[in-house]
Amino acid sequence: MPEGVETYAELAGRILRRPARLGRTRLVAVDGPSGAGKTSFAARLAAALRVATGTAPDDADLTAGSAGTIGRGPAGPADPAGPAGRAGRDEADPVPVVHTDDLLDGWADQFTFWPRLEEWVLAPLRAGRPGRYRRYDWHAGRFADPWIVVPPAPVVILEGVSSARAVVAAELTLAVYVTAPVRLRRDRALARDGADLLPQLRRWWQGERRHFAADRTVARADVVVDGAAAPSHDPAGRFRRLR
Repeated sequence: MPEGVETYAELAGRILRRPARLGRTRLVAVDGPSGAGKTSFAARLAAALRVATGTAPDDADLTAGSAGTIGRGPAGPADPAGPAGRAGRDEADPVPVVHTDDLLDGWADQFTFWPRLEEWVLAPLRAGRPGRYRRYDWHAGRFADPWIVVPPAPVVILEGVSSARAVVAAELTLAVYVTAPVRLRRDRALARDGADLLPQLRRWWQGERRHFAADRTVARADVVVDGAAAPSHDPAGRFRRLR
């Protein structure tokens, strides 16, 4: 599609008109580099999908969403959409959002987490059964209880770096790539995770650059989104589509 402005409601409608490719589930990947705005985009898309499917609470708000992914390491700030904010909502959520950061076994697991995602979430959904996973506690350095259930819902959103990787492309109903200028992305990451984690962040940034170049993620994405604008500044629920 050409560059332009689209509403989350319009994108939700497009997703629901497309066929499920992971069992009975439409799997939507929201990919892109760290700090691009993936978590906010995924939250707003999930809210629009709940409205479109008639499963949204009466006080649904399309401006909902966090400023970034879960804070990593001891300097990472609490995320309102992170473990504390999401606890107790996942099992009943009609449009589950699975964050790949929750499945990483520390910083070194940036891309090697995929077998865990496949075993815990994708394989069960493919078979029409509920998936489940435990969230990694970045402060304690281990996976924490309880297990989070992912029902075989009509739409499941997978958000995080490498979520739209080539190995799952054939089973994605839609692949979204969110991008933003390098300086803005790095400022967001540092604000979220803290300057003390700069060495780990630099390795992370190098790793994601190599991954996206080898995986050709942008070229394969169905939608490329400008993540530079703050969602809270757009009460109408729109986003800028670069492609």
